[in-house]
Amino acid sequence: MSITSHPVRYGVTLAGTGGPNLVEAAVEEAREAAAFGVDVVWTGQRLDYDAIGLAGLVGSRVPGIEVGVSAVPVFARHPILVASQAQTAQAATGGRFHLAVALGAPPIVERAFGLPWERPVARLREFLTALGPLLRGEPVEHEGELITARSMLPTHVPGATRTPVLVAAMAPKALRIAGHLADGTVPYLAGPRALGEHIIPAITAAAAEAGRPAPRIVALVPAAVTTSEQARRTMADGLAFYTQFESYRRVLALNGTENPVDLALIGDEDTVADGVRAYVEAGATEVVLTAHHDLDAATQTRTRELAGALSRGASTAGRDVLRSR
Repeated sequence: MSITSHPVRYGVTLAGTGGPNLVEAAVEEAREAAAFGVDVVWTGQRLDYDAIGLAGLVGSRVPGIEVGVSAVPVFARHPILVASQAQTAQAATGGRFHLAVALGAPPIVERAFGLPWERPVARLREFLTALGPLLRGEPVEHEGELITARSMLPTHVPGATRTPVLVAAMAPKALRIAGHLADGTVPYLAGPRALGEHIIPAITAAAAEAGRPAPRIVALVPAAVTTSEQARRTMADGLAFYTQFESYRRVLALNGTENPVDLALIGDEDTVADGVRAYVEAGATEVVLTAHHDLDAATQTRTRELAGALSRGASTAGRDVLRSR
């Protein structure tokens, strides 16, 4: 049994909030998710831990589960070094690693990295052009206007298979580049309407134009299995951070809202599963439950358990909600 007739993968994000050692806590979160049957766990790139390194460690210590990173910003990174990190994680996990890259946001690029926010779409195109061959284990010879990348030394990591690369793209130009040069997109705070009417048609058309397979649509969805009203307030406080960025305000508007918490799926198993269905019916090929890490441990566990139930094809608490249509 499944939410819809086409196969969908389900995952959760990791945060490592359960103890004094972030890495050990993230590993324990992943172990719990794997025990519930979750398909894949994702880590976000922040300014403290290294997300690719963390994903490689998690994948090497938790057998079977796939690991992903969403998303490494292309500013202040070089494709050769990102490919080195990704291939190392791929070898460590035995082929279970997924990479997503992103433009990032102007305030962070300019203030944290001290770099000008110039020609971001062109940078993304050049970054992916150089990164693609490297992730396939091939040499690269790229001299662009913004990025130069040459394989002067060996760049292939023995044991690393090809790494899938996605883009956290939601705007039309970025989606076009992702469709041409990547395996899919990892949108966040893009509700079902934004996905179905804007994001998926744009990237699918671009992929077809480039002669590439249908893209992966990995929807990161704020979700928590709990009936606590305080949980909603806590999640609202955390999600408010994203309203300062134009890219998120734009995609929220495409779904008819200004407040990110309006998209959060908060409730019992049936309620959250019902909300997930809307993303799947909009065309998501993968749904990742996120933004619940500031909540209590019991809620985090319950959310991972639902993700596992969805991965297995039916919720133990809501089989009628999850029946095939």
